[in-house]
Amino acid sequence: MKKILFILLVFIAASCTKDFEEMNENVKSPEEVPGTTLFSNAQKGLANQLASMNVNTNIWKIWAQYVTETTYTDEANYDVINRSIPDNAFLTFYRNVLRDLQEASKLIAAEEYAAPEDIAAQKNRLAIIEILNVYTFQRMVDIFGDIPYSEALSIDENINPKYDDAASIYTSLFTRLDAAIAKLDDTNGSFGSADLYNGGDVAKWKMFANALKLKMGIHLADYDNALAKSKVEEAYNAGLLTSNDDNTSMVYLGASPNTNPTYLDLVASGRHDFIATSTIIDPMNDLQDPRRPLYYTQVDTSTEAGVVKLAYVGGVYGASNPYSAFSHLSSKLEDPTLECLLMSYDEVEFYLAEADKRGYSVGGDAESHYNAGIEASILYWGGTAADVATYLANPGVAYATAPGTDFEKIAKQSWLASFNRGFIGWTTWRRLDAPVLNPPPGMTQADIPVRFTYPVNEQTLNGANYKAAAAAVGGDLLSTKLFWDKN
Repeated sequence: MKKILFILLVFIAASCTKDFEEMNENVKSPEEVPGTTLFSNAQKGLANQLASMNVNTNIWKIWAQYVTETTYTDEANYDVINRSIPDNAFLTFYRNVLRDLQEASKLIAAEEYAAPEDIAAQKNRLAIIEILNVYTFQRMVDIFGDIPYSEALSIDENINPKYDDAASIYTSLFTRLDAAIAKLDDTNGSFGSADLYNGGDVAKWKMFANALKLKMGIHLADYDNALAKSKVEEAYNAGLLTSNDDNTSMVYLGASPNTNPTYLDLVASGRHDFIATSTIIDPMNDLQDPRRPLYYTQVDTSTEAGVVKLAYVGGVYGASNPYSAFSHLSSKLEDPTLECLLMSYDEVEFYLAEADKRGYSVGGDAESHYNAGIEASILYWGGTAADVATYLANPGVAYATAPGTDFEKIAKQSWLASFNRGFIGWTTWRRLDAPVLNPPPGMTQADIPVRFTYPVNEQTLNGANYKAAAAAVGGDLLSTKLFWDKN
């Protein structure tokens, strides 16, 4: 009898253990997530970081001087520590983007297929993931300089990764990008609707990857001209974006939580933090730029009662500016469905204009690419063909008569076109030293940052490697130029 009772108790205990295990399972939080879902999540995390105007995460529109702040002017005065901005960027790129891409790649690589078209689509998916890895790492290098790279995602083996040399990372990224491009087969599918950028269109991913190679090559022009020429010409010959229809972007939805982050920052927050700067408004006024109403609002400048005199007015960069006295961002920027561009046709055309002036073989000439970049930007924002013709006929815009050197002309128009892509505008200024940006009151041109400082958390948690990296780049300062910034 005792043996029977003991056996019954064993069965009851086993049954209870199973029940308790089931009770501890969180059915709303699966232990395994499909690789395609992780890929989509990485895309959204990357686009959100690029599109945001939240000063805790993204201050590029401020540093490019498309906008300045009204009351709280820390970021316009280059304080990145108070809100831990470098830490937030570091965390977003490594954890929300690169880590998800890494896991997505592992899971998708482990999938088994029999049909040739399914195997081909799997290869495409892995190649696209690799292209986004390259895009993300390249952006991080252009923000910080030397960064954790070869050991960055091996957290199971090393929680204190070393920092790799930025120039060497570029070399590695070129190799990875070339390999990924070679694996793309645009006769087969990829992610389908799970691809939030290109809808699974492999041909568009090829153009995107070639444009990324073009961009990286141009960045190296003053550092290693021979390598830059080789990569730019390879990209051009392989096929680049040919119109705004080829742009790569994240299209947002009209309802939270899938709206463009800019909508949250400008509208949903109910805050009035940003106004236009005189840095951009003054030259746009001088040129009668047709994009003014597409970028900004007008403000009443009349001093007489009952009289309305509307104009585009920019505030002093870095100063405390009253919101009501200056132009604000237009309603287009307040649209919750506003897309986030990752690569655009106008960006490509301005790179090609610059490449021609450097003696690279990229078809056409600098003027034709310059004009195409301007046209693409105006049409993208909602301008007309007539607007384009009038603008290009302006002596201050026309390539033959616009003031400045060839590179200064290209830089100015590229910067104007990059209005909603602050990082591109700021990087154009860093590379070509044009157009002229205005230092905040009490500062000089030398105070305008050319990189982010490293995260405070890295100084605390990865101290030895941080110190080595700081010494290697020439000092962990906002004024320390990146390796490709030679002028």
